[in-house]
Amino acid sequence: MVRSTRQAGTLADRLTALGHDVVQCPLIDFEPLGEGSIDIAGYDWLVITSPNGADEFARRRPAGPLPRVAAIGRGTADVLAAHGIDTDLVATVSTQEGLLAEFPAAPGRVLVAAAEGARRTLAEGLGADFLPLYRTIELRPAEAPDGDLAVLASSSQARAFAVLGVDVPVVSIGPVTTDTARSFGLRVAAEAETHDLDGLVEAVARAVDQ
Repeated sequence: MVRSTRQAGTLADRLTALGHDVVQCPLIDFEPLGEGSIDIAGYDWLVITSPNGADEFARRRPAGPLPRVAAIGRGTADVLAAHGIDTDLVATVSTQEGLLAEFPAAPGRVLVAAAEGARRTLAEGLGADFLPLYRTIELRPAEAPDGDLAVLASSSQARAFAVLGVDVPVVSIGPVTTDTARSFGLRVAAEAETHDLDGLVEAVARAVDQ
């Protein structure tokens, strides 16, 4: 049995289609940190760091043209595209460091829009302004469902899962989540080679075959 801790149903659907018995266990929720349109006047680039950030930016999208848009990873770019927002740069390696390495020199004025408390590696590296779009809230399920493997798609999920005290191996979406999981004593069975939905599905397959 695979325990999915992602709240979006897409991963669960993909794993179920592959024959896994999937039980969803939401570990995080999101609280918007503002209303009304976001002021992007004067910015040359807008950086969106997560699918949740993409949804929240789209909700508060200002009227008129946008600056050039960069996304950390194909999953974030896909959510932006679903809202009719094109991306000019998508990190090949879906981490802040990966996007920073691909950013053009002298990008001008940059706004990084992300979760409150997110790592500031990218903003600091670009000398960018930082806008917190939402707050991540860790949930505490009354009882964790049984499972043979847990799928973690963020560091916040890793922290929340560790609190449950469930001794099952985990699959991580990427190196940051892996580091967090291990720091809390979780056993990482596999890490996604591409830090997106396809990567998670492939990593689950590797973990199950071990």
